[in-house]
Amino acid sequence: MADNIAIVKYNAGNIRSVDFALRRLGIKAEITDDSARIRAASKVIFPGVGEASGTMEYLRRKGLDVVIRRLSQPVLGICLGMQLMCGYSEEGDTECLGIFNTVVQKFITGKVPHMGWNMLEDTRSELFRGMAAGSWVYYVHSYFVPENTHTVATSYYNGRFSAAMQRDNFFATQFHPEKSGSYGELILKNFISL
Repeated sequence: MADNIAIVKYNAGNIRSVDFALRRLGIKAEITDDSARIRAASKVIFPGVGEASGTMEYLRRKGLDVVIRRLSQPVLGICLGMQLMCGYSEEGDTECLGIFNTVVQKFITGKVPHMGWNMLEDTRSELFRGMAAGSWVYYVHSYFVPENTHTVATSYYNGRFSAAMQRDNFFATQFHPEKSGSYGELILKNFISL
């Protein structure tokens, strides 16, 4: 049976770019905010570029906060999606989904937003299967998640932070696989093949 991939639709940027990246790999996904369709999908991608508090308000209004927390299939959060999967964000003093019991913090030193290519280190997840050590991925973010028990990859910018996290069926990347060239394509393929 073919995979049924759902991309969660909400008031955030980069949703279309994730869809385009999947299409380049020959993978068709449905962009939807329909709870039943998201629950029925074999894989769910929760991307995002935007602001935490307004986005969480939108998710709650649509009931998607409850839907996402209860998913049992593989889920991939990207950038803001990863941050919203945490317990709390300093951005807008925001209570988030609580999938990862950790806090999202604002960069207070260096150029913000952190934008550009950084090396992935300490990779330990099936998301990174087949990737060479020291692969480079693309970031655009002003907030970060410190290393914690769910961290499965790190990068360094004014200190080490969580580049990726995993808990049970929930996976998340702070970087943008859809903008990370061949390494990003491999990560998306690895997620779809879970």
